[in-house]
Amino acid sequence: SASRGNLTTLYKVFAVLMVAMAGALVLTHTAELGTLGLSAPVQAVAGVVAGFGIGAVAAVMGVAGGELLIPTIVLLYGADIKIAGSLSLLVSLPTMLVAFARYSRDGSFAVLQTNLRFTTALAAGSIAGALLGGLLLGVIPDLVLIPALAVILLISAVKTAGHALPAKR
Repeated sequence: SASRGNLTTLYKVFAVLMVAMAGALVLTHTAELGTLGLSAPVQAVAGVVAGFGIGAVAAVMGVAGGELLIPTIVLLYGADIKIAGSLSLLVSLPTMLVAFARYSRDGSFAVLQTNLRFTTALAAGSIAGALLGGLLLGVIPDLVLIPALAVILLISAVKTAGHALPAKR
C-alpha cells in the first residue's frame, strides 16, 4: 500500500541519517575540522530547524530523540558530549510530554498494561542507570563516549533499516 511505501522510505531516511550522524560525530572528534563558523543568528535558526526535524522524527518513531539530539548538539554547537547529553535530557522532556499526551489519546499505551512486569523492570533499570550515569559523568572520557555513541547510532540505524524490509507473511 502507499502508506507502507511511505513508511518504508521514512525508515530508510532515518537509517541513513543515523549513519551520517555517527560518521560526522566520529570525524569531528578524530580530525581537526575547526568550527562551522556560523553566526549566532544562523546557528539559532539551524538549531530551531534541527529541533523541529528531531521532534518530528521522535514523534513518528515514538522515541525521545536523544540518539539524534546529542550528535546535533555536539556538531552544531561544538558542545562537549557530556554537556550535550545533559542538554538532550532537558530538550527531550517537553518532547516526551507531548508524545506521551498523543500516545495516551490513541490507546498506544495499552501494551504497557499487558506487559506491566516488563515495563516496571525496564523503568527501574532505567532509573538506576540514570543515577549511575550521573555519578560517572566526569569519570568516563570522551575517547570512550564518542565511539560508544557512534556504535549506538549504527545499531539504531540497522534496526531502523530492518523496519523497511518487507513484512514476513
